[in-house]
Amino acid sequence: MTVIHRLSDLLINQIAAGEVVERPASVLKEVLENAVDAGARAIEVQLEQGGVRRIRVTDDGCGIGRDDLALALERHATSKIASLDDLEHVGTMGFRGEALAAIAAVARTTITSRADGEAHAWRIDGSDRALAPAALGQGTVVDVADLYYNTPARRKFLKSEGTEYAHCDEMFRRVALARPDIGMQLSHNGRVAHRLPPAAPFARIGALMGDDFLQHAREVAADAGILRLAGFASLPAYSRAGRDAQYFFVNGRFVRDKLLAHAVREAYADILHGSRHPAYVLFLELDPAGVDVNVHPAKIEVRFRESRAVHQFVFHALRRVLAESGAGMAGEATMAATGQPDAAAAGDATPAPSGALPAARFSTTEAPRGGGPRGWPQAAPQQGRLAMESASRSYFDFAAGARGAASPATAGAAAPFAPQPLPAGDTAPPLGYALAQLHGIYILAQNAAGLILVDMHAAHERILYEKLKTVLDGRPSVQRLLIPAVISVGAKDMAAAEECADVLASMGFDVSAAGPQELAVRSVPALLAGAPVAELVRKLLEELREFPASEVVTARRNELLAAMACHGAVRANRQLTLPEMNALLRDMEATERADQCNHGRPTWTQLTMADLDRFFMRGQ
Repeated sequence: MTVIHRLSDLLINQIAAGEVVERPASVLKEVLENAVDAGARAIEVQLEQGGVRRIRVTDDGCGIGRDDLALALERHATSKIASLDDLEHVGTMGFRGEALAAIAAVARTTITSRADGEAHAWRIDGSDRALAPAALGQGTVVDVADLYYNTPARRKFLKSEGTEYAHCDEMFRRVALARPDIGMQLSHNGRVAHRLPPAAPFARIGALMGDDFLQHAREVAADAGILRLAGFASLPAYSRAGRDAQYFFVNGRFVRDKLLAHAVREAYADILHGSRHPAYVLFLELDPAGVDVNVHPAKIEVRFRESRAVHQFVFHALRRVLAESGAGMAGEATMAATGQPDAAAAGDATPAPSGALPAARFSTTEAPRGGGPRGWPQAAPQQGRLAMESASRSYFDFAAGARGAASPATAGAAAPFAPQPLPAGDTAPPLGYALAQLHGIYILAQNAAGLILVDMHAAHERILYEKLKTVLDGRPSVQRLLIPAVISVGAKDMAAAEECADVLASMGFDVSAAGPQELAVRSVPALLAGAPVAELVRKLLEELREFPASEVVTARRNELLAAMACHGAVRANRQLTLPEMNALLRDMEATERADQCNHGRPTWTQLTMADLDRFFMRGQ
């Protein structure tokens, strides 16, 4: 029979180090957070051999008094909280009081510190806790050498020097982005990698993310009283193959939270290709009592008290910013090329006279076929067709009215009109006026900045898609099932169906218990009447368990609308007149998310006069 015995303090700290000290970057994170909490205005980080050989962090913070140095190396000893109320309102980066003890248990650690008002500094050795006088200005130096020297099995799991340094560099970037008011420097093997003076958030983001990111990002600024979101989110054209440029901070703390990641992903759902990922630096601020940061040893995960409200706030804030028409970007190019702001891009444009801007009359004979993604049966074909025709008709009727006596035969002919000259800069539309059609696929237009190239099918597809969504927004039409669909579910799904009954009803689902582990589905959204009910409801309940504000139904509905818009959009090799091309450009300027088609591909691009002059070496 085994005997229960107490573990030694050293072994306890080494076990804790398995959670807190995963690699050199983990050590750097804990020490940097302590420096930030100490009120440092300047922090210097020196690494050797990727941080395995040495991590030395120097700060000019408040320092640690002589009598507190020994306590700093004890488990669960901290100056940051003293009660449960402090924990529930914690505003510091660290609060557990076990990081330094865990680090000292697996590395040769010394701490040198001088508190304000003390005659000189003191140094403590992490192994024998011996104190000695030292020379240092106000602040603290934490020196961690030979990581895992006494636990060689753990050291075998470390990667190459380059890999470990890359993780340390990433950790440095996170802290530097969160606190642009602190001057920070990072050097590796004696070579300076980053030297960042205190700066405004915009400048710090540019220094670490690159000016290219800022040029292809839009500023986010949303305020809902207790919730505030700020930062920059990239346009879809700047998307990346991986998630390496995604930084989300909650009250200054970098987090990787599934709820927030889902909100961002849904905001980009209509405009980003599925295999690509956006880049962003976002800062969410809320009452510390509304977020629990004590749910993960490394403090990288959080839990929100009002998760649904946070999800919806982030989702709608980003969606509004990304929904701005691409005409604004053309306006920026105009201002860069001419030095004058473009009125239309600034939101001050007045509608052009209908006689001056005839609109398009695209054919409606190409009705949508198939109704939805591969493998889906036709969902409510009559309703879908009517919805699409209704959404399209206003566009086509406007075209007919603007063109006056033009006939369908004339509409399909080659462009018989001369290109329209650009008016004065303050009245020129952002996307300019059409010049010609290239190979029946692209529209060439000129604006004040230079040349615009438009993929006419992709652009028209986005226009139709947004019109269809507008037609179907609001409470969805409901299709009652003649025979309720009974599905078997687990206990978690039963609980989710009960807790989220109102959410399900707002989406068009009538779901109620039919047994201990069975649900009866009596109605579904009419547009999804042909979808597999059991699969759809199970997926919806799974999402509702994870994310209180599920977008599954909207996503499925939008898949159908996207397919309908794709089938209804003008096809390649369709010859358009110049008035039709100009009408398409005007509709692009008035359509949200017009920069990308429904599949995330760009719909237009700008070549400025400077670009063209550079290509032809004019003035060189």
